[in-house]
Amino acid sequence: MNGSSSQGMRPPAVSVCPKTSGQMQVLAKRADFLKAARARKQGTSSMLVQARKRPEGEAEGIRIGFTCSKKVGNAVARNRAKRRLREAARAVLLDKGKPGWDYVLIGKKTDTIARPFPLLISDLEYALRKLHK
Repeated sequence: MNGSSSQGMRPPAVSVCPKTSGQMQVLAKRADFLKAARARKQGTSSMLVQARKRPEGEAEGIRIGFTCSKKVGNAVARNRAKRRLREAARAVLLDKGKPGWDYVLIGKKTDTIARPFPLLISDLEYALRKLHK
């Protein structure tokens, strides 16, 4: 049989999320997002970053979540904004993030998509500096 039949023959899944890259895990539970929403916040031109230091005894490492409301646009625009935030997080959080913290990156209407990528990265670095003061 060739590989194009629909009898369960699929190529192996490739993870594009930083689920297990190094010390980073992706937030999946709504409760974790709500806890981060009650913690520290820092806005920038292209995103809002929420950060929460987890209490002792909870999961180790850096956990991160991404979200965009319908104000950002249709599903295509929201997914594009989240992909850009995901790449910025990969570039910055392993170096500048602190273990034991949860971060939620929230995309902004038009700004997250339109902002040049180097400025998106500098916005995230700025937000982390302010949050960890």
